[in-house]
Amino acid sequence: MKTIDKLIEKSETRIFKAVFPNTTNHYETLFGGTALQLMDEASFICATRFSRKKVVTISTGKIDFEKPIPEGTIIELIAKVIEVGRTSCMVQVDIYKEDMYSYDREIAVSGMFKFVAIDNDKKPTPIIDIES
Repeated sequence: MKTIDKLIEKSETRIFKAVFPNTTNHYETLFGGTALQLMDEASFICATRFSRKKVVTISTGKIDFEKPIPEGTIIELIAKVIEVGRTSCMVQVDIYKEDMYSYDREIAVSGMFKFVAIDNDKKPTPIIDIES
């Protein structure tokens, strides 16, 4: 039997990236737009793994850029479903930054992404089908 908690647990998504010069701004830190793109991608994968349905981003919540992410940093994006509605789910994404040559690690960016499940006619459909 599928339970929502089990689906949430199994759908948590982790992606690692290195911050290279082509993704940074003139301050040599990760572009905010690049961070948002990576977060949307990680949250999309998470929502898809959770529902196993076609999903689309319908909104974002507040995005907090707490720390700059310098070039030459390793980042980890962690996406997790935190709320489930009838046709939608909310995914929280956190970006952690790690120094490549030490064990220093801290949260740098945090945000929320809302997805809705759609059918073949692009109409909202139940986000999950729970088996009895």
